[in-house]
Amino acid sequence: MQMDNQLPRKKVPGFCSFRYGLSFLVHCCNVITTAQRTCLNLTMVVMVNSTDPHGLPNTSTKKLLDNIKNPVYNWSPDIQGIILSSTFYGFVIIQVPVGYFSGIYSTKKMIGFALCLSSVLSLLIPPAAGIGVAWVIVCRAVQGAAQGIVGTAQFEIYVKWAPPLERGRLTSMSTSGFLLGPFIVLLVTGVICESLGWPMVFYIFGACGCALCLLWFILFYDDPKDHPCISISEKEYITSSLVQQVSSSRQSLPIKAMLKSLPVWAISIGSFTFFWSHIIMTLYTPLFINSTLRVNIKENGFLSSLPYLFAWICGNLVGQLSDFFLTRNILSVIAVRKLFTAAGFLLPAIFGVCLPHLSSSFYGIVIFLILVSATGSFCLGGVLINGLDIAPRYFGFIKACSTLSGMLGGLIASTLTGLILRQVRNIQTCSYFSNINCIEKDYTQERLQRRCQKEMTYEFLHHMKINLVKSGISPNL
Repeated sequence: MQMDNQLPRKKVPGFCSFRYGLSFLVHCCNVITTAQRTCLNLTMVVMVNSTDPHGLPNTSTKKLLDNIKNPVYNWSPDIQGIILSSTFYGFVIIQVPVGYFSGIYSTKKMIGFALCLSSVLSLLIPPAAGIGVAWVIVCRAVQGAAQGIVGTAQFEIYVKWAPPLERGRLTSMSTSGFLLGPFIVLLVTGVICESLGWPMVFYIFGACGCALCLLWFILFYDDPKDHPCISISEKEYITSSLVQQVSSSRQSLPIKAMLKSLPVWAISIGSFTFFWSHIIMTLYTPLFINSTLRVNIKENGFLSSLPYLFAWICGNLVGQLSDFFLTRNILSVIAVRKLFTAAGFLLPAIFGVCLPHLSSSFYGIVIFLILVSATGSFCLGGVLINGLDIAPRYFGFIKACSTLSGMLGGLIASTLTGLILRQVRNIQTCSYFSNINCIEKDYTQERLQRRCQKEMTYEFLHHMKINLVKSGISPNL
């Protein structure tokens, strides 16, 4: 405690400092990897020939040139589902190993090589599609594993780079990249496909990732004490604020203690709850906009991207606000985390419940969709970084486990949502046929109920399979 008195009272650089610069660098990594992962969801529309699987023998020269720029493949819906879900499987498998090894090995090397691998594989997807669908699946699976390394190992950075009173700002700045990535993809992918062809989507995002990888190896260091360009005052500020935290070496992973820890369970359950609503909004916002506002596909893409933009803005503001409460001693760390977690859970639920009652108001629907996503990002200052407060030395592993819990929540939520939407149509159909059958065949209500229950069981299993594809969107928050 005497160290704080011995340090010279120098003005420590704030926003224009290396720790914020590195946080912005991680932010860019998250934008790129998220864009590389989600762009295929849109390009698949133009990659697959859904009208004429065999082609025509008398094809015009213009159409031949267009097919060279935009090759089309005869992939069935099942094959498309496997391609899209392959990234999800790679991401899931790598989570726990990365969470463990990120605290042992160099984070710089792990993230740098994983970012490079993901970017190179993005460049290889167009030629892989020309060779065969199996190569696309392999590329996407390995790419998902590489992106899982980037998404999980990055949280180990803040163990040595984030002073306790700046954790909210630094982590929210970097993780908000997961929200900005889909916004950029929704805006530019269609334009690139129309003007340059769908392969250029992968080439552009892959090239950006390779360039960012070079910057990563040049600018990032695992420990501020080893960075050659950081100022002395900033280095002393970071190391002195973390002296008690990092003074002891990393011990063996206390699995039993974690299983008995209520805070760890609370973080996992909180992640489950956050992804429950986040995945529903991610998957079904375009469908909701289409069914209520009746807009064309271009307008739908723009309106669907707005919640991501405002969630990105709000996520960065939340980090600033949470650290403001801590630096001014307005609230304790526990109170701040609980406050933003509660706000991130309750406010989106309230605004989401209001949405069905606004079906006649165009601007009301758009505003409340934005509010649902924006207020959900309050969790960036709460449960999503709480592991860094309770166990900084094992934050990477705790984050990996909570991410798995969150992805499970997203999978179940998206499955149930799809099932409910399907059952609304099934119930209407059953009601129609029940009126006929009760007259013609004297069907009882019990037989009709058993019939609908059978269909519901089948639909649930079917949607569980389909939503393995969908639930892996933005899993790193």
